[in-house]
Amino acid sequence: MPIKRVIAIIVASVLVFISVGVNSLSYIFTRDFNSMFENLTAANTGYEELVIEQGAGRDRIAVLSLNGVIQDTGGGTLFGAVGYNHQMFMSQLFDVLEDPTVKGVVLSVDTPGGGVLESSDIYDTIRAIQIEKEIPIYVSMGGMAASGGYYVSAPAEKIFVHPETITGSIGVIMESINYAKLADKIGIDFNTIKTGPYKDMMSSSREMTKEERTMLQDMINDSYERFVDIIAEGRDMTTAEVKKVADGRVMNGRQAIEAGLADEFGKIGDVIDAIKVDHELENATVFEYSPMDSFSSIFGVKVGNMFGRDVESELIAKILTDHNAPRMMYLYGER
Repeated sequence: MPIKRVIAIIVASVLVFISVGVNSLSYIFTRDFNSMFENLTAANTGYEELVIEQGAGRDRIAVLSLNGVIQDTGGGTLFGAVGYNHQMFMSQLFDVLEDPTVKGVVLSVDTPGGGVLESSDIYDTIRAIQIEKEIPIYVSMGGMAASGGYYVSAPAEKIFVHPETITGSIGVIMESINYAKLADKIGIDFNTIKTGPYKDMMSSSREMTKEERTMLQDMINDSYERFVDIIAEGRDMTTAEVKKVADGRVMNGRQAIEAGLADEFGKIGDVIDAIKVDHELENATVFEYSPMDSFSSIFGVKVGNMFGRDVESELIAKILTDHNAPRMMYLYGER
């Protein structure tokens, strides 16, 4: 066999061996890294109990915080758990439901509302806690507890507000953007293939028909009536009394008390003191659920420190988690 052919075979064999080795190592390291990353970021939905006030005995009061837009975004992003985490909050509610030592709940609410389904999830679980455990739930409203924020607060035994709290906004909204005229002006055509006349209802590429608007309005009205009924039941009001202020208007703390939608002025400390006195829980331990540190949350903090959390991180999270399809919302002020 010519020496050149032997050398070529050897070189080819070496290249094949190197290629197989590199691919194998790449697979191993990639798999291990992905597994490690998944394990690190899995803790993003974890939390632990943090004692606020140590009491005597076994009775405990749980303080739950509902902050941010009520929307299930799947448990956060690589940039950390920015804002509300629906899965985590629901897990906390279920922990309260199953914990025999919890004798009272203080719900701190600071949200403009959010999704109809997510708000309903929270409301249903709060009612289950009240019915099955027969324990009091008090609400402390922060700067904003509007629309879905009020929806989840309505069943509480007492609602406390700050004079500057923005609440109300009782109603349902569903929006889409129609840029058909703009597209026509700049020469963009839309090719739509559908199985029925209403399959692209609320499409951004055409005008909505009267029939479609009627269908959607009827659907939204159902959600609105459920909202009104929940408030009427929770606040011991008639539906007529609720509908006097259930026109989408917002109100401050004073107006909410005068309208029968809230009970007293008070901050979170006042609410904790009130539930203790009202229900003989003076010796109870007060605790809250605190998110546990994770790779994604630490990374998110670092990104937040570098670029600022207030606007930039919220915008990044919104871009990564927003859904394009129109949906019904119990939401105030989000455009």
